[in-house]
Amino acid sequence: MHKDFIALARQRPVFDAHADSLQLALDLGRDLGESGAGHLDLVRGKSGGLGALVFVSWCDPRFIDEAQHGARERTRLLLREFHRLAQRHPAQVRFAGNARELAAARAADQLAGIPGIEGGHSIENSLDELQWFFERGIRVMTLVWNNHLRWIRSCQPDAGADVPAGLNEFGRSVVRSMNELGMVVDLSHAGRQSFFDALEASSKPVIASHSGCMAVNEHQRNLDDEQLRALAGNGGVVGIVFCTPFLDAAARAEDSRVRESAEYKALGSAPDTATFLAQSELLQARAAPLPLERVLDHVCHAVEIAGIDHVGIGSDYDGIQRTPQGLEDASCYMNLARGLRQRGFTDEELVKVLGGNFERVYAAVTGAGTAAASAALVPLD
Repeated sequence: MHKDFIALARQRPVFDAHADSLQLALDLGRDLGESGAGHLDLVRGKSGGLGALVFVSWCDPRFIDEAQHGARERTRLLLREFHRLAQRHPAQVRFAGNARELAAARAADQLAGIPGIEGGHSIENSLDELQWFFERGIRVMTLVWNNHLRWIRSCQPDAGADVPAGLNEFGRSVVRSMNELGMVVDLSHAGRQSFFDALEASSKPVIASHSGCMAVNEHQRNLDDEQLRALAGNGGVVGIVFCTPFLDAAARAEDSRVRESAEYKALGSAPDTATFLAQSELLQARAAPLPLERVLDHVCHAVEIAGIDHVGIGSDYDGIQRTPQGLEDASCYMNLARGLRQRGFTDEELVKVLGGNFERVYAAVTGAGTAAASAALVPLD
């Protein structure tokens, strides 16, 4: 039995399906190969047992400018930061575009880095752009963020008349193209009808990379039990998120309380990464802590409904402003493992939830790969 969680961490079993740390590198000049500000870097990740990570490129909708290709260009810059990180720290992280490359990274004690996109607005309504990103390393795409698109509705209310109820035909073609390319379809942020439309359109397992359970906390970003069962029926996985408002209603109210304080407002309201980071640090320091037990509640409910083979971790580190107690940064994954052990999870079940389930889906979608796969990547520069 894994009583020694330091030994478990050294095995690097964690596959975190969602982190936004690339924006710290692009906007603040952070070297993610060194320990520093924010939630996640290679140093803290290794100490916490992180073996594989989806580095998402999230493009704030304010960059959307179809005439100037604003969303596409912002996403390309973020993706370039991932490749620069791998070039700067080759002993610590390598691109893993398929199951073979993920296994090779694990054998070499490197982090398997998997580039992703959060929000289909980055492909600017073009399957050619989708392929362009795939050829340069993107292996996961969250179909939609909180902004509705002309081809998919998000989980947020107040969609315009030009937004479909779920996926339109172009949206279905995006899912089919991702299946053909070997890119994982991610349904976090998707509206309920969009979720089921995507499942119907996909011939491969899909994921909800960073979501919670509606039955534990009623929030539009969480999945209800019917969605959890459908995801399991597809062979997919839900990654339980560490975002406090998604996990607990009282925590959401506590965040709102701090945001109304003079101290918080003095930080400003600029929609930039530096302000977001400063606000995050203040929230973490001033808000009443959310116990780790609440994360365990979501994991256990998802396992009860979807089954042990269909639940994983999607922290959303550096994309959220406050984390639960004991999960403050990427050095803390083993605290989650300890909590699950106390809830009765076996060794085999721990390994599945920490990362094995996401590894299975990643292999099913991307394939085994060949020795020449990485060499076939098209350079960004």
